[in-house]
Amino acid sequence: MLIIPAIDLKDGHCVRLKQGLMEESTVFSEDPAAMARHWVDRGGKRLHLVDLNGAFAGKPVNEGAIKSIVEAVGGDIPIQLGGGIRDLETIERYLDNGISYVIIGTAAVKNPGFLHEACYAFPGQIMVGLDAKDGKVAVDGWSKLTGHDVIDLAKKFQDYGVESVVYTDIGRDGMLTGVNIEATVALAQALTIPVIASGGITNLDDVRKLCAVESEGVMGAITGRAIYEGTLDFAAAQKLADELSGA
Repeated sequence: MLIIPAIDLKDGHCVRLKQGLMEESTVFSEDPAAMARHWVDRGGKRLHLVDLNGAFAGKPVNEGAIKSIVEAVGGDIPIQLGGGIRDLETIERYLDNGISYVIIGTAAVKNPGFLHEACYAFPGQIMVGLDAKDGKVAVDGWSKLTGHDVIDLAKKFQDYGVESVVYTDIGRDGMLTGVNIEATVALAQALTIPVIASGGITNLDDVRKLCAVESEGVMGAITGRAIYEGTLDFAAAQKLADELSGA
């Protein structure tokens, strides 16, 4: 079970949002590269980066900060990145620059053909990010709910060849209210590819609950606000996950 620290980038800084609202951001570090190194030194096995400005602009905005993070981590662990990825050239550039996995979110829902092309061009390196509320998928930085059922859409994308699904319960993200285990497990059980949970992880109890469903296909959980505000000790969380997973 991977506990994956999130580094959300806004204007070159490491921030966290509440429920995807840009105006509800808290700056946690002026130096994202040092923050990335910190999580690796604390036992991180993967990093989750989001170009928040990019997600809203529909194109990369924080590439400088992303490059500095890749240089700081130095290939020690895989890095997954989402936000503003709308074309194959951007994916290729990020992968060439040392990103391990690219996460396609809004573009996958709005333009499934693009996701299909990306999976074909970069096999094993494309993840899909599905953000949902009450089982329905949201797009455009969570500002719009669609009529798409999250499980139906995930199955379709699985057939395209995505490597895994990052599933965010947007009702819980940044709110420190616990992970929506039931919805995450339901999605994982419907798929043969792994699911990474995101949104709501608060403390070691959440880690225990996630580890208990690892065999259902939940391979990890992304955590942000909890490790920055101190409700979750990251090193203790990954250590507990390793013990419970028998790693």
